[in-house]
Amino acid sequence: MDELTVSEHFVRAALRGAEKKGFNTVQMLRSAGIPPDLLQGKRIRVTGTQFTRLMQVLWATMQDEFMGFAPLRSKPGTFATMCHLAIHSHTLESVYKRAQSFYGLFENPVNVVLYQEGNLARLEIESEEGLHDPDHFLQESLLVIWHRLSCWLIGQRIDLEEAFFAYPSPSHVDEYRHLFHCPLRFEQPRTGFRFFSRYLSAPVIRDEREMKHFLEKSPADLLARPDGSNSFTARIRAIIGKDFSESLPDFETIAAQLSMSPQTLRRRLREENTSFQEIKDNLRRDQAIYHLSRHDYAINEIAHLVGFTEPSTFHRAFKKWTGVTPGAYREGER
Repeated sequence: MDELTVSEHFVRAALRGAEKKGFNTVQMLRSAGIPPDLLQGKRIRVTGTQFTRLMQVLWATMQDEFMGFAPLRSKPGTFATMCHLAIHSHTLESVYKRAQSFYGLFENPVNVVLYQEGNLARLEIESEEGLHDPDHFLQESLLVIWHRLSCWLIGQRIDLEEAFFAYPSPSHVDEYRHLFHCPLRFEQPRTGFRFFSRYLSAPVIRDEREMKHFLEKSPADLLARPDGSNSFTARIRAIIGKDFSESLPDFETIAAQLSMSPQTLRRRLREENTSFQEIKDNLRRDQAIYHLSRHDYAINEIAHLVGFTEPSTFHRAFKKWTGVTPGAYREGER
């Protein structure tokens, strides 16, 4: 399965509410399969599976889908109940309105609110009381969850015109580029994203059976897996696949497979805040971390699996990506 790796920043940020409320976060990490010592590094990444488990552990232990970041708890099952109501909507616009009405039933809700301004619409995260969210983790998570849920419900990618945030650009801003694939604006009055209003009339194509399957891991896994919509980043990742032991298709070949010129594809990737080289590097990095965490292969074998002819070159690249050598990363996993 293709999955993204997740920066240690998000691991630390996800635990901040639990720490404040006195929960044993070291035990939470261990329950999720994340060695606490692994987080001593500043550029370390964990597998998508580990991060998904951590989110599930947080909700189950704290009995709070808002993970201690909001004034009141959101009991486990709240999001799923909202989804089962929303699945009976006819259009995406009615999904947003039902969700807003549903969360509005709670005291001091953290809500998603839809606004329309001509041919643009915006979805904003609003809270009647201030959030105790120093790293903005809850807000960022809700934006990603609602964008990817929306795309899934209507079966097509919703191209975002911009994502905006009511706080300064953070130190982990590079991670935003791969979460939102659109222009980013900070120090704005609100937090949310904009998109063309035409998507609001798109019909909901999913049913209850599909929603039940979707909720088996989501929304816990939505930060930890590639954008399932039809982004060019996701399409290129799919074309490249996971086997780097053979030579990869070049950029011109991939552009031809996507039925466009190389110049057009480069422009599309710039719009998604990435490049062909970055996509390849991130795939190699993610596959290396996946194999290092599983202990199925020796490090020199992993170097070959992710496309390096010389182990020393792999060691240098991995340290550049994560700040540690492959051996140190694997040792931290023990």
